[in-house]
Amino acid sequence: MISHKHITKIIGVMMAAAVALCFWMMVFSQEVVETLGGVQVPMAYEEALFDVQELMQIDIQMAQDQWEEMLKNAMAEEYYSCDVVINDAKVCNVGIRPKGNTSLSAIAMDPDTDRYSFKLEFDHYVEGQTCLGLDKLILNNNYADATNMKEALVYDMYQYLGVDASLYNYAKISVNGEYWGVYLALEAVEDSFLMRNYGTEDGSLYKPDNMQMGGGAKSGGFGGQPPQPREKEAPDGNGQPPQGMDFLDGEMPQFGGGMPFGDDFDFAKDMPSDGNSFPNFGEGQDFEKADFPGGGKHDFTGGFSMGGGGGANLSYTDDELSGCSDIWEGEVTDTGKADHKRVVMALKNISEGTELETYLDVNNVLKYMAVHTFSANMDSLSGNMAHNYYLYEANGMLNILPWDYNLAFGGMNMGAENSASDVINDAVDTPFDGTKFFDALLENEEYLSRYHKYLQQLTQEYVFGGRFEEVYQRIRGQIDTLVETDPTAFYSYEEYEAGAEMLYQTVMLRAESIEGQIDGTIPASDEGQRADVSNLVDASNIDISVMGVMDMGGGGMQKGPNARKEHQADGGDVKNHMR
Repeated sequence: MISHKHITKIIGVMMAAAVALCFWMMVFSQEVVETLGGVQVPMAYEEALFDVQELMQIDIQMAQDQWEEMLKNAMAEEYYSCDVVINDAKVCNVGIRPKGNTSLSAIAMDPDTDRYSFKLEFDHYVEGQTCLGLDKLILNNNYADATNMKEALVYDMYQYLGVDASLYNYAKISVNGEYWGVYLALEAVEDSFLMRNYGTEDGSLYKPDNMQMGGGAKSGGFGGQPPQPREKEAPDGNGQPPQGMDFLDGEMPQFGGGMPFGDDFDFAKDMPSDGNSFPNFGEGQDFEKADFPGGGKHDFTGGFSMGGGGGANLSYTDDELSGCSDIWEGEVTDTGKADHKRVVMALKNISEGTELETYLDVNNVLKYMAVHTFSANMDSLSGNMAHNYYLYEANGMLNILPWDYNLAFGGMNMGAENSASDVINDAVDTPFDGTKFFDALLENEEYLSRYHKYLQQLTQEYVFGGRFEEVYQRIRGQIDTLVETDPTAFYSYEEYEAGAEMLYQTVMLRAESIEGQIDGTIPASDEGQRADVSNLVDASNIDISVMGVMDMGGGGMQKGPNARKEHQADGGDVKNHMR
């Protein structure tokens, strides 16, 4: 105990120190910000949850009727309460909901599966609650990825280069003690992510999205109406979807009696940037008002878009804030007009190539570009999909944060048959079709050279230097058995094995092509490759579909015919596994 006679003196000293500290902070405010903000903060969950040498063990504990209700109403993306045991540590009253965009819609319309991705919010019902400092955890279902490892591999590449990116680990998911499936767990890009990467820096975070195809109140599903659960046959008995649009059975809208594009049309690359019009589909036709198989029309206005306006493709048009509405609507942190003005000012200067080091975190973005380019992910700004990334702004400087790579390495099959050569030889100097945001970097010799050096790190060190082999073998050793016994898996174990082996070959050939493009033996631009295909890496032994693809042009998620038979033999209807 402190004696009474010294209390007054001690309080006086403390008050004087507090006043001095406040004065110091006012005078040296910038120094304080640099000292206390903008620096990485170690978080307990980094090693406890995301040590990739040890898989997460996650048991979701909730009332059976609540679990079934959540799955039945997945498109609403509403939170339910559950308890979660992660590696023997229990967190109570956690928010859980299904998540996703196109994958959420596709699963909701598929009668054979309830294998949704999930979002766990530890602080949804209990303010400030975390799991070892982690506020939110994403559990990805590896939809349309027979390899079960595309996304893990890409995030490992990001970690290798030291990019600001989510931590990852595999997780064995159980529901009320019963094995549900092996998922990929990701650190959500929210408060704890920001603290880990940027400390107390007062930045703004956005998740721009110009392609709304999934569920939830915000997206409105297709044309403002959430897709309905798939039935084997529609109520009228003609095999058409119960309402609206059905991509999964190849029922693309008919424009003037036929498809609006030829067999060589690449949906991901060739979709017009305004997101509404198609080339060559009949005079006066418009994608917003399309004739559908079996009669009827569907209004896509406000419900379906790819690329184009709203700012999600990060194109600067003018100083009007309304031109970037898709950015502001995707805010993750609370933002206001002052924050938005800083973003627009940065976009303007980046588009003009002015003071790039001031308005862009150049080094991190160049590393992002290198990994993203290697992954050949068309479900992003690499194609005409203006989504699947985060935009971070602090003190007027922009940064790009990666997201969603289950469709990397050719997994986005949007109409035309995927060309393995297009994936293997994807041009590294013209990697982004959906935006001009990166053009100023690619046109600057110094930055282009640095970008090439990061690509060489991935090829020479990561792939040919042995890191890829190590990661591939580690993952196979961790998940092979879990995939084989996975009761909700999208693919059979044989398809998983074939897909994983095909991914290995794809990565090796992709690295070979990038090496050739950087040393000049292979053209590094789309134009150059069109003019000269003689030295392109031979991809004739690569079958992209074996790795799993999402065919938006007809066929939904492509998977082998035996995927369901084996699981039904093991335990019956996959959809009813937990019921």
